[in-house]
Amino acid sequence: MQNGIEFEHITTDQGLVDFCEAVRGCDFIGFDTEFVSESRYRPQLCLVQVAADGRYAMIDTLAVKNISVFWELLVEGDHVTVVHAAREEFMFCYRACGRRPKKLFDVQLGAGMTGLEYPASYGNLVSRLLGSRVDKGETRTDWIRRPLSKRQIDYALSDVTHLKGLFDVVSSNLNKLNRMAWFEEEMDIWQTSLEKTENEPQWQRVAGISNLNRRALAIVKELWIARDKEAKSKNRAAKRILPDDLLVELAKRGTPDVSRMKAIRGFDHRVSRNMVEPISKAIEVANQLPDRECPKKMPRGKTMNLGLLGQFLNTALAVVCKTESIAPNIVGTSQDVRTMAAWRLGMIELSSPPSLADGWRAEIVGQLIDRVLDGSIAIRVGNPKSDQPLSLEYLDGANGA
Repeated sequence: MQNGIEFEHITTDQGLVDFCEAVRGCDFIGFDTEFVSESRYRPQLCLVQVAADGRYAMIDTLAVKNISVFWELLVEGDHVTVVHAAREEFMFCYRACGRRPKKLFDVQLGAGMTGLEYPASYGNLVSRLLGSRVDKGETRTDWIRRPLSKRQIDYALSDVTHLKGLFDVVSSNLNKLNRMAWFEEEMDIWQTSLEKTENEPQWQRVAGISNLNRRALAIVKELWIARDKEAKSKNRAAKRILPDDLLVELAKRGTPDVSRMKAIRGFDHRVSRNMVEPISKAIEVANQLPDRECPKKMPRGKTMNLGLLGQFLNTALAVVCKTESIAPNIVGTSQDVRTMAAWRLGMIELSSPPSLADGWRAEIVGQLIDRVLDGSIAIRVGNPKSDQPLSLEYLDGANGA
């Protein structure tokens, strides 16, 4: 028992099997993890905290050899799986099973879709929605060290003891606003994005490649693959193997000649010796590709040239989101707004509609962008002392979206 909470401290494989069998068939399974990720290719899982229909457990993943039985529990059955800001939690499960946790429900996202700030910390949600307090004093702890202190255990348990209460409130609010379908759509989009990150090379995320030609982009792609392979084998962060800025510089120069590569400032002391040959081979492979097989140039829209119009559109979106009780940065970023406007104005061509014109976001934004562009919307100041001092005025007499 810890702070009045009965929990199981699981340190053996059999203990984990017994716990998973005991909670199989539960309607609710909430979980959280503690891990260390500094300088690693992938985070090292150190602890899993579980709440299942009022039963609590802490799984010591440094002691339990086979935790796959827990991930299999999450992807099977008909329970709802509740988490908070669960990128790494999702990835731990997906990498272990190749499947999603059943009915994954992220309370942070759900709260943002009902009008609370996004992203909101677990402690803030517990305080705002449940009126309780969470001690977050161990956020910088080293979870690899054993034994765990009482304070560490208290901290870890608190991350799951409120998940059921948060789920009840957030799901109720989503249903009241008729937004559960929106939330489920967004959870699917989010999980699909994470699966894509895991299954497809993410070379296009390398910083500084937007102005490169197709041949240089081919080199970036091959270098990214070589870097990722080395990082995985050494369990080191990829950018510590070959920093992005050096990778881009190598792509610009486009030579596999080792002596010319070593002439780049910082190459010798920022790139490990055993990466020199793979770098050279990667560049050589890219240089031998036929032109038609080189990646297309990164799209460069004119969305940054909207100036004051872009500012007005962002303000209009913020007003609508406030009125509709949804966090603006869930609906879209400033870049999303500019992309939508540029698309409507014919300034850019896209292979598919922008995010603000698709799915539930189109319902929130509605005809907002079109009405701003045709001048039928004005922003006026109502009560400058209120939490919502601005409102939209539809000059054509139509109702808001």
